[in-house]
Amino acid sequence: MLKLGRRALTSCPLVSRWSSSFARSEGTPMFSKILIANRGEIACRVQRTAKKLGVRTVAVYSDADANAQHVKMADEAYRLGPPPAAESYLLFDEILRIAKESGAQAIHPGYGFLSENAAFAKACATVGVEFIGPPVAAIEAMGSKSASKDIMIAAGVPVTPGYHGDDQSFERIKAESAKIGYPVLLKAVLGGGGKQLPSLSQGMRIVDREEDLKDNMEACVREAKASFASTDILVEKYLRRPRHVELQIFGDKHGNVVHLFERDCSVQRRHQKVLEEAPAPHMSDALRKKMGDAAVAAAKAVGYVGAGTVEFLLDEDESFYFMEMNTRLQVEHPVTEFITKQDLVELQLKVAAGQALPVRQDDLRIHGHAIEARIYAENPYNNFLPGSGTLHHLRLPPLTDSVRVDTGILQGDAVSIFYDPMIAKLVVHAPTRKEAIEGLVQALGQYQVVGLPTNIEFVARTAAHPEFIKGGVDTSFLLKYGDDVLTPFSTIPSHAPILTAIWLVLKQQHQSQRFAPIVSDAGSPWTLLQNFRSVDTFHRTFTLLHDDTPIDLDVAATTSDGKSYIVNGANVTVHHVDFSTGDFKLTVGNETFTGTAVVFKQDVHLFCDDGTLAYEYKLRVPEPSYDSQGQSAGGAASLVTPMPGKIVKVMAKAGDAIVADQPLLIMEAMKMEVCHVIRAPRDGAVADVNCQVGDFVSDGHVLVELAPLPDKAA
Repeated sequence: MLKLGRRALTSCPLVSRWSSSFARSEGTPMFSKILIANRGEIACRVQRTAKKLGVRTVAVYSDADANAQHVKMADEAYRLGPPPAAESYLLFDEILRIAKESGAQAIHPGYGFLSENAAFAKACATVGVEFIGPPVAAIEAMGSKSASKDIMIAAGVPVTPGYHGDDQSFERIKAESAKIGYPVLLKAVLGGGGKQLPSLSQGMRIVDREEDLKDNMEACVREAKASFASTDILVEKYLRRPRHVELQIFGDKHGNVVHLFERDCSVQRRHQKVLEEAPAPHMSDALRKKMGDAAVAAAKAVGYVGAGTVEFLLDEDESFYFMEMNTRLQVEHPVTEFITKQDLVELQLKVAAGQALPVRQDDLRIHGHAIEARIYAENPYNNFLPGSGTLHHLRLPPLTDSVRVDTGILQGDAVSIFYDPMIAKLVVHAPTRKEAIEGLVQALGQYQVVGLPTNIEFVARTAAHPEFIKGGVDTSFLLKYGDDVLTPFSTIPSHAPILTAIWLVLKQQHQSQRFAPIVSDAGSPWTLLQNFRSVDTFHRTFTLLHDDTPIDLDVAATTSDGKSYIVNGANVTVHHVDFSTGDFKLTVGNETFTGTAVVFKQDVHLFCDDGTLAYEYKLRVPEPSYDSQGQSAGGAASLVTPMPGKIVKVMAKAGDAIVADQPLLIMEAMKMEVCHVIRAPRDGAVADVNCQVGDFVSDGHVLVELAPLPDKAA
């Protein structure tokens, strides 16, 4: 299916403010059309630069992404298949067919999906389409931990002291471990992850003493066989407080290779980077040169072309060791773009087209400091459970030359259960690291999202943590200080419910002079506010909930113009309210607050700026109580999904009699690999089952409808 004329979107909030770093080459022409074999923010990011260069773009999409921003931005778009990646974005034969049909001369793989798939890169060459990435040999060489380490050793690149030979006997592993010195890390040769990070993956074991080696080796081999169909393991020195420092490298087809300095990505959770910054804090010029030279040597050793990242572990004594090479553009590339003033996607396209790198190593300089935060639809206070659904409200922080947002989602778009739940990347640049951190925290406070849970508060508190501000944290940072940034605030300031109460009252006054209900939706705050107790024309009392804790509010108007009120004894002055946007400016006592109020379902989300930092508070209008025929008395009810996921087992059908706590179905949480049993909340009967095995369901989907058991007295 071909879609044309989808260039209407001009508001996709991607920022790439650097002008073309060099003019069109008179020798080697640029591509006229490229296909982007990806989705979301990286597809939008590549399209922005392509359009700047006058290159037409072809998008591909799954059924879940038919109306996605990357489809709307493209000059052409083709359907791949159903939502699962295995049936759409990983179908490289279909992607190559579309590339040939559309006349695309090259394919940009983005990151993830097919970006480091050597077979795909080889297939591109077979059909005469340029793969915008490194040569097949480089991808293959860097795809194996043991092979890549052999190459690095030959190139003189420091590697973690270890053994990765063919002799896999216990005696050999024991001897090598003694030579290396404990603690050592055992890990599967073909395993993923395992980057000396505090959370270990399958096929990995930390061994502190020789007596524990045999049992841990046997366990590691078992896991390696089960997970990767290989029993080969390697052993290396385990670093207790390593930093994750990576070097951005770039090579061209003429043998030129440069590095674009380093990024520090040490703040991680379960191998997922949380904050990335460039340059690395507390990095001396001498160490930067050593690591840069090593990264360039690594790239030259495999004939590297295009954008790549050489990842190192940096020890406390400034020793550093090769970890791996990522043969693609990294998610965190914008921080490098900020400090070098280079458009890395532009460099990718130019190099893939055969042009020489426009810069030499001596031309590159570090300009200021940049920090990136990844914004995810996930709940940090519920084990980072991913969310899915529609963004009911989205407002970005003000975008400037120093504040950039890379995203593929706008207000009204949906976050799918089938893909990574990243909403955006927020990147802030400043002359100093201190100013960059302050700017990032401020911008995070100005970021407004309603409709899905986000990690915004989590990353803001992480960036504001005193240890992070000091700089130089290691990869165990979140293990050490997780409680500091993951403990929900138990209280809210007194002004938050007051501001919420005034906004609700003003909103209802706006809709009805006499506070009459405007809508019939029983779950709407405006209907629920029928529970207001009217004392007189300008006096109301009601209750809001914060984390199920009731907050009683007494609101009285002191003037007839609706500008002055007393709420719980505090004087409130109304300066400005815009009901179309939810924006307000109110004074409580002697403090003036600006912010935004957004109603979603029964909740009022209050984004409040006290003049220094912005905060989000959520208060709920209580549901009306049910009578003896209602849900609490055993009436009709429904069970909804607590999270997006896949139905793996259904154990009830319409008409079944059930008892309280009886399992009704089992669902698997997306991205969590955890199954949850949905149980009956009470005795009764099943009226209807609205799902079947294999269904993918979104958060809030009604799974089972219940009816009361027949009246035995009837």
